[in-house]
Amino acid sequence: MTPYTPTTHRGRDEPGLVRSPKRHKEVGPLTLRIGILGAARITDMAVLKPAAALDVPIHSVAARDVDRALAYAVKHRIPHVRDNYDAILEDPDVTAVYIPLPASLHARWTLAAINAGKHVLCEKPFTANTAQAEVVADAAAANSDVVVMEAYHSGHHPSLSRLREILASGILGEILTAKATFSVAIPPRKDIRWNADLGGGSLLDVGYYPVRLLRDLFGEAEVLQARANIRKDVDSSLTALLQFSDGVRGEIVTSMWPPRPAMPSLSIVGTAGQLRMRMPYHPQTAGRISVLTGLRRPVDKADRIRSGVVSNSMRWTERADRISTYLAQLRDFRDAIDGTGPNTTDAAAAVAQMRTIDDIYQAAGMTPRCP
Repeated sequence: MTPYTPTTHRGRDEPGLVRSPKRHKEVGPLTLRIGILGAARITDMAVLKPAAALDVPIHSVAARDVDRALAYAVKHRIPHVRDNYDAILEDPDVTAVYIPLPASLHARWTLAAINAGKHVLCEKPFTANTAQAEVVADAAAANSDVVVMEAYHSGHHPSLSRLREILASGILGEILTAKATFSVAIPPRKDIRWNADLGGGSLLDVGYYPVRLLRDLFGEAEVLQARANIRKDVDSSLTALLQFSDGVRGEIVTSMWPPRPAMPSLSIVGTAGQLRMRMPYHPQTAGRISVLTGLRRPVDKADRIRSGVVSNSMRWTERADRISTYLAQLRDFRDAIDGTGPNTTDAAAAVAQMRTIDDIYQAAGMTPRCP
């Protein structure tokens, strides 16, 4: 069998390409051909697998080390390799870019992609701070024909709509408190999330999810107080109390070095009931929404079989939809480009999120990242 060999382009001024002995079959909508800036590990789960499922072509990948990019392309059967990010932005065959670079580089390369006329799917956090997010949002607004989407994958999952539906039903009564947690052990050895200069820290990484989830459910928030534990010049863990405009008191808990394993969770307490969701940020894995209330909710047998609901007069549990958050995200990115769907995690929404992030940093006695 002939080994798979991507084409390579070492330098923007070289006109020639080394053609693969086995021609790559590019399928999918002609309006979307993705170039990847960086050979990051997250890309496989975040873009490559969803792209394969949706028949979205991955056109090329670039990395600072072209040999690393070449190895990545061979492993994932990406047809073209570039030795710098600009070469992807200048390629007319690339219509969109995915940016999984360190947070400190997000603003620079998102701006470059917008100016090159490319649609952008940029990993969260959208930028390292509010000031950067505002500059990028202004550029996105000035280039409205380009879709600029923050890759906050959890926000594209049906479970978010389901949570909003339950809250809007009034079955929990007046909402009093909400708590969202996300802690995961990230060994500090050579991981960029422990590097302050690259936008590291628990709040900008895993903590981004609980902050965004509570904001998605309850709107904008005032930061009442925050406390961070500092290790290697970054916040290894952080807690914050938030006050939402409708009176809901929120709490976030996040850590990159928790003392013991803990499942990510969301808990909401109202005057008439309580809701708890496990795995709210990756609901396709083991997501469950559990509601305890004094109100009756009759559910027939067919509904239990269809939706996985277990119910009595006081409690029910629903399985979250098993669609991948990343698949839903790439589908929404594609649809926004095609004009068949909205951009629900756009640059304007990212600015509001970064403003809350910066407020939490300041309340914890820290400065925003990458000033």
